[in-house]
Amino acid sequence: MKTALITHRECLDHITPPGHPEQVARLEYILDSLKSVDLERFDARLANYQDLLTVHPQIHIDEVIKSVPENGYRAIDGDTHMSPGSYKATLRAVGGVLQAVDMVIAQTVQNAFVATRPPGHHAERETAMGFCFFGNVAIGAKHALKHHGLKRVAVVDFDVHHGNGTQDLLWDEPGALFVTSHQSPLWPGTGAQDEKGAHNNIVNIPLAPHGNGADMRAAYERFAFPRLEAFEPELILISAGFDAHRSDPLAELNWMEEDFSWLTKRLMSLAKKHSKGRLVSVLEGGYDLPALASSVKVHVETLSEITK
Repeated sequence: MKTALITHRECLDHITPPGHPEQVARLEYILDSLKSVDLERFDARLANYQDLLTVHPQIHIDEVIKSVPENGYRAIDGDTHMSPGSYKATLRAVGGVLQAVDMVIAQTVQNAFVATRPPGHHAERETAMGFCFFGNVAIGAKHALKHHGLKRVAVVDFDVHHGNGTQDLLWDEPGALFVTSHQSPLWPGTGAQDEKGAHNNIVNIPLAPHGNGADMRAAYERFAFPRLEAFEPELILISAGFDAHRSDPLAELNWMEEDFSWLTKRLMSLAKKHSKGRLVSVLEGGYDLPALASSVKVHVETLSEITK
């Protein structure tokens, strides 16, 4: 079995204002970097209204739909904008995660990387924010629990910004363990270690600014991996943000490509031990285009067990 790459051209139709860091070129750079990697390639399916209702109330979904402009841009907040193609792109982003979960659980592919946009880990139950509209990964976790009947799903978020949305959406879900590392202090200002979830199912790992890959590795060895081992997940989902890279303009960590590869290998090892190898990685942040492309390539090559 191979690694699946799930994406869709309609994710390029989510157009943000000039100079916005979450831009169309992010996905273009990523897809170009992956051309030479031997992958099973699939178009992301469209999510439907019922999929979104898994974690969001109808009022939030309707508000997002009403915010789609006929032309130009519409600001949800200072960071989050919609264009005419944005809603369809969000449905591909959610649908791609659900499709990846289905395929990995069915073991028709080895694992999967979902290269879609907009990202999702900042979208709270009733709030679109931080470039995000719907909780893509949280919806995938709920889908695995409710539709496939899994009992334990782990979400690991290594984006440099705290996944406040995923935390909000999984706070009351005993079947989900959310482990997240993030620079602190940094926007959105959440993610303290004492934020533990209704079932002690949230593990926040704040990382000090200007730290490097060695600091990250030590933190994961101390806080993340023991909790994941004890949880024995039947599926691992990754919120794969690459903005902890030392070249990223929006944060102050100093990870390198080899750090993303190391973390990917460790999570794959956990998936092999506890989850029959079932792992789905989903694109979140990363805003220096060359660093994003090279980091994603290393991440996906590692998923497909290609060493360079």
